[in-house]
Amino acid sequence: MHDTVVVRRTINAGPGRVWAVLADGWLYPSWVVGASRMRDVDQSWPAPGSQLHHSVGLWPLLLDDRTEVIGSIPGEELRLRAHGWPAGAAEVLIRLTPVEDGTEVTMEEDAVQGPAKLVPGPLRQAGVIPRNREALRRLAFLAEGRAA
Repeated sequence: MHDTVVVRRTINAGPGRVWAVLADGWLYPSWVVGASRMRDVDQSWPAPGSQLHHSVGLWPLLLDDRTEVIGSIPGEELRLRAHGWPAGAAEVLIRLTPVEDGTEVTMEEDAVQGPAKLVPGPLRQAGVIPRNREALRRLAFLAEGRAA
């Protein structure tokens, strides 16, 4: 990932609680900005090769898309390929690192396919950084709420 955007956040919940949110595919639209509803979750989620089938956009202008797992280390790392027609696809790496107050979550993302890859890196980053900061904020709400 050449122009990878990296966003970090410390979540006040242990890695197990954060992983529990990531491992529940039905929660995907609760923390991923732009995902609006789930249509189906493979039973093997988040095993490599499994997929989430979701829609993006605002009703009634929704597009059906999917996200697939391309790598997974339970409790530590989740590597996704998010398909976003017509923009293309992006790879997203989410790492969980235990810290004294909970978990540092690192999210890296970059376009890997389609028209979005033609957009210069700094312009892609300008849109991805705030979106991923919000995604980690939402992930924190879910994980910390489960830990309470």
